[in-house]
Amino acid sequence: MSSPEAPLEKKKLPVVKLTIAAVVLLVGAVLVLRGVNVAALIERGMAMIREVGPVVFFAAMAVLPTISVPMSLFLIPAGEAFGAQMGLGGVIAVALVVLAVNLALTYWVARYALRPFLTGLLKRYGYSVPRVTAGNALVVTLVVRLTGSPYAVQGYVLGVAEVPFALYMIASWLCQAPYAVGFIVLGQGLLKGNFMLAAKGLGVIVIVVLAVQWLRKKYARGNN
Repeated sequence: MSSPEAPLEKKKLPVVKLTIAAVVLLVGAVLVLRGVNVAALIERGMAMIREVGPVVFFAAMAVLPTISVPMSLFLIPAGEAFGAQMGLGGVIAVALVVLAVNLALTYWVARYALRPFLTGLLKRYGYSVPRVTAGNALVVTLVVRLTGSPYAVQGYVLGVAEVPFALYMIASWLCQAPYAVGFIVLGQGLLKGNFMLAAKGLGVIVIVVLAVQWLRKKYARGNN
């Protein structure tokens, strides 16, 4: 594929995401109807995270999203789990560094360690691998990062496509960092019951989503 739009050619209804969301909502509704103390379950889970400590938690955050564990599962509880110990600013700073580590690890896995396997996997599930040149590398990176594909898949596509590492790191980190900040703040607000803080986190995410939509439309107009 010579076009930087290659990763966008095959769009599918996100059946897996919708199914997971439906199952989560159904389980939550069942628990509430059966009188289960959901708040107590959440607090128990947070206590377990605090018990393992920030070193193990952030090490897992650096590695597990490489094998498709959602990054949001780490971002949402991070602030509430370690905010008292590290401060919200400290949690955000460490998370952004860990995000960079994960981006680098995902690139290495996709480009070198598991390249043949991931190439076949991407093709099997309908993801096109774009052809990268010196002239289109930045556009390819931005297109892939703005498609809304799963976080790990984005890294796989860019690694397999052999996007230059420095460009990959800078562009990917800048695209993902605002989401990370938004989810950390939103998570702490929700888990603390501080809805003003949650609204701020949600506001960051909404702004990022709107910016992404604007960039998509601008890119589409520029290629017509």
